[in-house]
Amino acid sequence: MVPVPRILIVEDDEIISNLITTMLEHMGYSVVGKTGSGEESILKSAKLEPDLVLMDIHLSGQMDGIMAARYIFNLFHYPIVFVSAFCDNNLLERAKQAQPLGYIIKPFTDKELLSGIELALYNHDIRKKHHPACPIGEPKKIMTASDSILIMDTTGKVVFYNPYAVSFIERAEDQILMHFWKDMLTLINEARGVELPDPLSEVVQQMHEITYDFDTAVVTKTKKTRRASVTVGPVKDDRNKLFSVFMHIKEKTADRMKVTTSRM
Repeated sequence: MVPVPRILIVEDDEIISNLITTMLEHMGYSVVGKTGSGEESILKSAKLEPDLVLMDIHLSGQMDGIMAARYIFNLFHYPIVFVSAFCDNNLLERAKQAQPLGYIIKPFTDKELLSGIELALYNHDIRKKHHPACPIGEPKKIMTASDSILIMDTTGKVVFYNPYAVSFIERAEDQILMHFWKDMLTLINEARGVELPDPLSEVVQQMHEITYDFDTAVVTKTKKTRRASVTVGPVKDDRNKLFSVFMHIKEKTADRMKVTTSRM
């Protein structure tokens, strides 16, 4: 039996979102989630693992649909179909950067929606055979990892975090997303009691990874200090261009230290 395609809807107009949901379910698709926020759509994509993301372009919040789609496609390789009432040349040029597999103009009929989705799903099946691996790993592994993983834009704003990072950072989720990482965490050399240099600018300029390991600790805004190994590095798209930065925080718990010592 052929699996029912699972679709994530990103649309900030609730009436339109509900209408699209009804149309999709009538066509036999499964709507696995809905959101009206571009930044939240990145998190939902990793959590829900949709077969396709139906993305409005003009959204409420700090991130429009084109920028959100760029992150979703480049990080997780989920296919994007844009839905918009606008279609000028500048918008189309920006939309191309997200490498969408469709662009449906509002208002649309159920046949136009159906054909747009079916073609996108078909072309994605062909395209994914030639895709490199996801640049930060498979979404399921990221979401279940027992390490903190943050994805930031090139200015340091957090655009994605995994569930473990929420408990590590000790902040509400709405105080993490689209906030600067430096407002939440401080990297220090515990032995010398000094703050470590912000690795972000060097990673962006030099396009290489930086790892702080020996005597490194992470201090949260609640003043909790945790020993950790911290790696910060560039995330490149399939054209080898920088589009974001990752931070991987591996806490050195007592249990982990025992395992490390036993292997030596």
